[in-house]
Amino acid sequence: MNVRPPAVAGQFYPGTRGSLLAVLDRCIPAGVKPGKAIGLVCPHAGYLYSGATAGATFARATVPDRVAVLAPNHTAIGRPIAVWAQGAWETPLGQVPVDEELAGALLRRCPEAEADRMAHLREHSLEVQLPFIQRLNPAARILPVCIGTHEERALQALGDALAEVVRGAGSEVLIVASSDMTHYEPAQTARAQDDLAIARIQALDPEGLLSTVRKHGITMCGAAPVAAMLWAAKSLEATRCELVDYAHSGMVTGDDSEVVGYAGLIVS
Repeated sequence: MNVRPPAVAGQFYPGTRGSLLAVLDRCIPAGVKPGKAIGLVCPHAGYLYSGATAGATFARATVPDRVAVLAPNHTAIGRPIAVWAQGAWETPLGQVPVDEELAGALLRRCPEAEADRMAHLREHSLEVQLPFIQRLNPAARILPVCIGTHEERALQALGDALAEVVRGAGSEVLIVASSDMTHYEPAQTARAQDDLAIARIQALDPEGLLSTVRKHGITMCGAAPVAAMLWAAKSLEATRCELVDYAHSGMVTGDDSEVVGYAGLIVS
């Protein structure tokens, strides 16, 4: 079986089961009633910085047995839209099986997507979502997609194909888009930039998100996965998007001169 070992355990999040569970239980708020969601936007920095935002966002959504995770490619390795199509991913909490049925269906419906493990091997942005999924639903299976293109036509094709796959799945599928927001700007500047992008996400406007990011030079690393998720969500008749939480790294470091922004949103 093709098992993808953890690449950033012990770095972005704790490397042992007990320590990871303790951190997750601090990040995921208790007493929050989850609801059905079509998609999420969640950050992917180290848990010290963005774990609380990710946890607050995941807590608001019922995590079903099938989760598609769309993540950006920071390494520039592999195919532009890379699907890990078989096997499992491993974290300190155990293995997460790949939903091979969903992966096969996406590859058949989306010519732009290719089965490719290389894009995923060193990429952290998908891996860091998995412990949250495992904690909230240990039975979950995943459809891992690593995206290294900002080409609008390809992203829309991916989103439309993913919506078809979800409609034909026969059971609920949650789509998680992994993204951090503005990188290495003063906190006030970052928030102003991020508010522009967040407004387009809340408007369920993938075209507007991509054009706004380009026009204003917003260093949002997951704009492509978020846009693909929004295209899928629109096809799946999403009607609203709520901002769950916004934070930045300066809230942890105490230094607001050069921060990374984190946003959590829920689409339903």
